[in-house]
Amino acid sequence: MIQKPRGTRDFLPDEMEARRSVEAKMREAARRFGYREVCTPAFEDLELFTLRSGEGITKEMYVFEDKGGRSLALRPEITAAVIRMYINEAKVAPKPLRWCYFADCFRYERPQKGRYRQFWQFGAELIGADSARADAEVIMLAAEALKATGVTWDLKVGHLGFMKNLLADLDPAAQHLVMAHLDKHDLDGLCITLADMGKDDIGGSLSALVDCRTLPEAFALAGTIPEKDRIEQMISILDEAGIRYTLNFGIARGLDYYTGMVFEGFAHNLGAENQILGGGAYRLAHLFGGDDVASAGFAIGFDRVMVSLGEVTPEKDTVVGIVCTDEGERFALSVARVFRSSGIRTEMDLMGRGLGAQLAHASKTADFAAVIGKREADAGQVTLKNLHSGEQKTLDPAAALAEVKAYGTR
Repeated sequence: MIQKPRGTRDFLPDEMEARRSVEAKMREAARRFGYREVCTPAFEDLELFTLRSGEGITKEMYVFEDKGGRSLALRPEITAAVIRMYINEAKVAPKPLRWCYFADCFRYERPQKGRYRQFWQFGAELIGADSARADAEVIMLAAEALKATGVTWDLKVGHLGFMKNLLADLDPAAQHLVMAHLDKHDLDGLCITLADMGKDDIGGSLSALVDCRTLPEAFALAGTIPEKDRIEQMISILDEAGIRYTLNFGIARGLDYYTGMVFEGFAHNLGAENQILGGGAYRLAHLFGGDDVASAGFAIGFDRVMVSLGEVTPEKDTVVGIVCTDEGERFALSVARVFRSSGIRTEMDLMGRGLGAQLAHASKTADFAAVIGKREADAGQVTLKNLHSGEQKTLDPAAALAEVKAYGTR
């Protein structure tokens, strides 16, 4: 028996309905902020990802050569693809662009709970706005999208300007090494690395910065940085909007393309693998041959959201099972069209079963049985049976539809 590939999953109808209901809440949050959905190809030119992250990332990706000899990769994330699309399709579009997406990504890594080789991300990119208001809006949208799902989580907001100021005397390679330690929350390794460089003082300052929880503390430690007014304005906007967050100046999402504001979200009930959100302000388009446009965005790990939520019960459809004899089939088809055209999920027997077997099946899958034999067909009526209460009525199709709709609003 052929099994599904390692690190992938099958979703049965109940689970898919739960996922779609949560997706819809996130999409609605984005819509209210003016973000419109986009979609990019599932595979891209490999260079799109190695330009940003280096050749080493290929070890974590699904990479292949097509029949034309082109090096391609299944997308490991979506931000780069969205910026590539902006350069290809929308460079002259009015700014800012507010785009969101929901799509699957692929990474070749060891599968574990909440971490798969095929996984889904919900995210947004704000392209062409370079301001404190833009930074704040992206954080506000991320908070609203997660709040809509019902997940309990903590938001941490920071800014790379403080670290950049403290690391200004280090060469780029050393900065990259330091940021890697910070990204892994490896303070011991950080101190050892900086000691080996003879920069113990920087190690002490960075360790202290990680512990800062107010802007005055951070400014006193790192000095006045060029972005001071912008940071203060962004924080003021978040406070005015009622966003609950903790300042964390130890967030290190990479000096290689994040430029300023950064933020992360952590679910309360996922243990060590509890990060469900990451984002920040960045400049990426120039790497792909575009203009040096300011951007900000985030991605939410949808699979971890679903694990955190546990069992999700989506709003249940009211289901009608059409139960009919051969003599009533033609009229039954017209009744089914009446129900379906009004949005009612309606199922008909496809197995040639008798009335008793059809009714037994409907009792397992439906809320109502619409029984149509020769008598009902000749009279243009339906015997509508509530399969929960056992109550039944003989009604014309319009009245039967009204009865079913009234049940669905209870």
